Formats: sequence, structure tokens, C-alpha cells
Amino acid sequence: MVRAARTATTAMTTTELVALLHLASPALPIGAFSYSQGLEAALDANLIRDADSARDWIASGLTDVLAHGELPFLAHQLARWHAHDADALARENAWFVASRESAELRRETEQMGWSLAQLCASLEWGDAARRATLASLSPIALPTAFAYAAAAHDAGADATLAAYAFGWVENQTSAALKAVPLGQLAGQRIIVALRGTIDAAVRRALATPPDAINTFAPQLGILSARHETQYSRLFRS
Repeated sequence: MVRAARTATTAMTTTELVALLHLASPALPIGAFSYSQGLEAALDANLIRDADSARDWIASGLTDVLAHGELPFLAHQLARWHAHDADALARENAWFVASRESAELRRETEQMGWSLAQLCASLEWGDAARRATLASLSPIALPTAFAYAAAAHDAGADATLAAYAFGWVENQTSAALKAVPLGQLAGQRIIVALRGTIDAAVRRALATPPDAINTFAPQLGILSARHETQYSRLFRS
């Protein structure tokens, strides 16, 4: 059952920690492995050439894109689920879907959001009223569905955003390993190097009011649009 909203810095229980580790896991069956979010197009454009440039690309995506848009949006959706503000959830979810920079990025958030929402419903996470609201959101963006799952486990905002950001970094790194390609040790070095960047991105996102959320990312949008007609592709975005 979803309980009252917690503050961002409330200490977690072990149960809540394990729930967030589950949500951030690459084993979560929502299809994250099939997307690169523009990384493959950046490689084709020679913006990524090796481990260092892959790390820089992922770091830029985290600090310049997620920290200003997706992460603060996730934080505010988490609060909406705790309060069960169905009207605001629907309005803001629709805004986020419309803000995606390309058709394939829109399909990505819709497909992963739908898959996670179906998982939440099948596992009966959250109370019946909130599950009904979840089912009414179509299409549903991934951050909206992720916020629902986190709220259903009473997770705080800081830990929820950290789990989401780490999962994103891990998936980007996995895409780089396949596409550049890189070795496993190089991938682990990227993840270790970005730990502090995740913390900074989460802190920035938590300090962002709703009217300052900004998903404008022209370079990502252009690369993603090019990727839709790229000759050779491993990933769906």
C-alpha cells in the first residue's frame, strides 16, 4: 500500500533498499537493454571513439539532460503518486511524452513505461485506487511508471532518483560495451567514474521546481532522428 510521502532524505529500511535495487536492475523485464538513447548515433557521428569519449558522453547526458529534465520530473511524479493527485499525474505524464525529442525516444519511454506498469499491476504493487490510476495513463512515460513503483514501496525521492540514474548509467555503459566496443573493465571504470556525477545530478534534480524542468536537448534530438534511418543499428534508439 502506498503511504504518506516521505522526505527526500529519510533513512531507508532494508526492504525499501532491496525494492529500489530491483527497480534499477538490468534484469527488470522492461526492455532497457534494447535502447542506447542516442549513444549509437553518437558513435556513428564519431562523437564516441573510445572509453574516454564514451565516459564523457554518458556524463554529459547525465548532467546536461537527465539532471535538468527526467530526474526532476521523476521526483515530482513520485510526490504526485504519494498524494494520489490523478489529474496532475495525467497532465504531467502527457507533457513528458510530448517532450521527447524524436519518434524513437517517444516510443522508448512509452514501451518501457507500459512494460513497467504491466509489471506493477501483475505484482499488485500499490493499492487498488492507485493501480486504477496507473491503468488509466496511456501512453505512460517510463519516469511516471518508475515513480509509481517507487511510491508503492514507500521509497524516498533521493534514493529513487539515485536508483533511476544508476540504472540509466549502467544501461548506457552496457550499450557502449556492445557498440564501441569496450571491455568489461573499461565499462566498470566508467561506472566508478560517474558515481559522484550521479550524486550531483540527484541533488540538482531535487532542487528543481516544477516550472524549471527542462527537457530541451537539441544535439540528442538530432542524433536520435538520424538514428531512425541509420544504415546499421544494434539498438532501437
